[in-house]
Amino acid sequence: MIKKAIILAGGKGSRLRPTTLSINKHLIPIYDKPLIYYPLSLMMLIGIKDVLIIINKGEKKLFYNLLGDGSHIGIKIQYKEQTKPNGIPEAFIIGEKFINKEKIALILGDNIFYGQGLIEIINKSKKLSRGAKIFTYPVQNPKDFGVVELKNKKIIKILEKPKKTKSNLAITGLYFFDQKVIEIAKKL
Repeated sequence: MIKKAIILAGGKGSRLRPTTLSINKHLIPIYDKPLIYYPLSLMMLIGIKDVLIIINKGEKKLFYNLLGDGSHIGIKIQYKEQTKPNGIPEAFIIGEKFINKEKIALILGDNIFYGQGLIEIINKSKKLSRGAKIFTYPVQNPKDFGVVELKNKKIIKILEKPKKTKSNLAITGLYFFDQKVIEIAKKL
């Protein structure tokens, strides 16, 4: 069972400029709450109450002013700064002490998940025995996304914005990993 999550909330937000020149994109209001609330709420809905948020260097105060340590909403939030975003594997290296050889969920802090039955689908997947689970969604324009190619229901290839692919399964930004994730991340 997965009990911890990492939320990636760094990056420059360059596609949202000029707004992101003065604020982290994860703090921008989307409808009635900051964007970071959406992935955080999803983690809470699936029973994860121990969260590490990876943020840009120098932005801890902004996130802490919004979320604090999470105690006011019944969870525990910690923060780790990164000097520059170097991809998902780096998140596991930064969060090594937090992960502490446990299974871990990772979610991108700028993604919004919704849909009927979503929580039930995710909770079934939370019972990860070993390996990893990458959540995907069929799209009509796979060349605009990172996609997975499958063989016998197993991922055999991950392609970033491929010109040609046999797959239409876009990577959504929600992942579950077993205890070996740090060891593997250090090799990448």
